[in-house]
Order: sequence, then structure tokens, then C-alpha cells
Amino acid sequence: MAITLNIHRTVADKKWVQEYKVELKKGMTILEALNEIKAMQDPTLSFTASCRSSICGACAVRVNGNAELACEVLVEDLVKRYKSETLTVEPLGNFKVLRDLIVDWDPKFDRMKKIKPSLHPKKEFSPEKGCKQSIADFKKYDEYAGCILCGACVSECNKSTVDEKDFLDPFTFVKAAKLVLDSRSRDPKEHLQAVIDAGLWKCMKCQECTANCPKGLKPAEAIEKLHEATFKLGLTSSVGANHAKALYDDIYNTGRLDESKLSIQSEGLVAAALRAPFAMRLMKTGKLDPFEKVPVNPEINKIRDILKNAKEAE
Repeated sequence: MAITLNIHRTVADKKWVQEYKVELKKGMTILEALNEIKAMQDPTLSFTASCRSSICGACAVRVNGNAELACEVLVEDLVKRYKSETLTVEPLGNFKVLRDLIVDWDPKFDRMKKIKPSLHPKKEFSPEKGCKQSIADFKKYDEYAGCILCGACVSECNKSTVDEKDFLDPFTFVKAAKLVLDSRSRDPKEHLQAVIDAGLWKCMKCQECTANCPKGLKPAEAIEKLHEATFKLGLTSSVGANHAKALYDDIYNTGRLDESKLSIQSEGLVAAALRAPFAMRLMKTGKLDPFEKVPVNPEINKIRDILKNAKEAE
């Protein structure tokens, strides 16, 4: 069976979609198909790959709009998934395209430097004694060490698509979580404050990073771990932390969310005042009543028990 690959091409300022046909073989991956096209049909097709063992992350591309590791995903599985013998292959999203399926990683690595991505061990450790830790402490962060920097998470990140200037890439938050949760770190606050300053609380929680990670990691969960760490380490002066605390307090006190006071609790009176025109429009349409008293949920005791059990389980 012949399959069709519609590949997005970019050379200098010229962009186009080029059609290639490849005979489907059992066990063929997208990377094998690309290699066959380059070897037998078009030597000008450009893409990156290295290990061919889903370790290096270099070959990640988008197939039918979803990020995939080209060396890992089988063409036959994609044909079954999309019920089509025609697949569209394009470079990762939210990257600058250099040529065809090759994207520019340099800006991403430069942004990663913001979190100070090196572990500075506690003074109690030494080259002679080493940096030993318990198995329990190791398990707090070991899954995040599995990130291969393939870029699949940022490719599908909705926040990065909207505006990446005030938000780090999901894999950078994963790296930060690994450093913050490592019990050997001398000062986890230095990494945590860096990610707070770089948009930690601006995650849209769309879960696309987790859904598209080829290694089964959970970048969205890593961001939540960093949120928790801001409270544990006392870095709670940001709008995001204030917002989270306001939500918790409302739920604990009444079992309901009082949205009329949420902006003031999160941003403070001065910043919230700047949103007065928007608040007036909400009041005019009946969607906001600042004088309405939020009634206590009749199940408040059960709600507080849930919050208590969640805290004890943690």
C-alpha cells in the first residue's frame, strides 16, 4: 500500500507543501519514510535525527497537527488513527523554522538559562562523601529526569502559541521542578523564583503538553508541583499565588467561589481598580453583584474534610 506524505517545506522565504508517495512497509516509522524520501526521491528534503531510538529527541515533528517522535511513531498506526492514507508532516509549532522540518533550538536553550539549570549541592556534601539521598527523596523528581528535550510539549502549548514572551517552555518547567524537588539542592528558591518571574502562574492548564509528551511525562503536573513549592518555600507574593490562596480560602470558608472579590484578593486594590470599566459592564449585564453575600454551602463540613484529607495525603 502506498501512503502519501504532504510535507511542509521552507527554504529561505519560500514556503510550500510538497507531496511524496512512499510504499508502506510493516514497522515503518515516520523517520524511515523521511529517510527513504531523502535517499530515493528528493535529497533536498531537510530534517533532523540522530539516535533512532527515541532517546535524543532530535526527530520530533508534527503529524496531522500533533507532535510525534518521528523515529518512534509507526506510519501504520497513524494511518489507522486518522483513517487516512494521507498524512501531513510539518515542523514543530512555536519554534522558528530554519528549513523544512528543522527548527531553531538556540532561543529555547537561552530561555532555559533563566532558571539557573545547575544543581548546587548542600554544603554538607563533598567530592569525598558524595551527594547521597534516600530512595523516597529520589522518587520525588526522578521521572522529570526522563525529559529528552524533544520539544513536543512546547509545540502544542496553547500559552506559548498565544504569547511566549512571558512564559517559559513546558520542558523548562520540568527541568525546574527536577531542581526544586531535589533534596540535595542548597537553595531550591533560586530556581523557583526564576520560574515565578518567568510566568509560572500563567499556564492555561490545557494539558496539551502532557497529552503530547512521547515519554509519558507530565509537564502540567510539574508546573503544579512548582505551584505547591511556592507555598512550601514561602514565595507567595505573586499575583498567581494570591489568586490560588483566594480560591482556597473561599472554598474553605463558604464552599463556594466569590468571584466579585477575587480580583482584589489576587491583584490588590490598586491593580483591581484598573479593571473597573470591565466590572461595570459585568454589573450592567447582571453577571456581577459586589453586594451579594455568598451563602455558605450546606455541605461545607464535607468540603472541609476533603481539603483536610488532601492535605494529609500530601
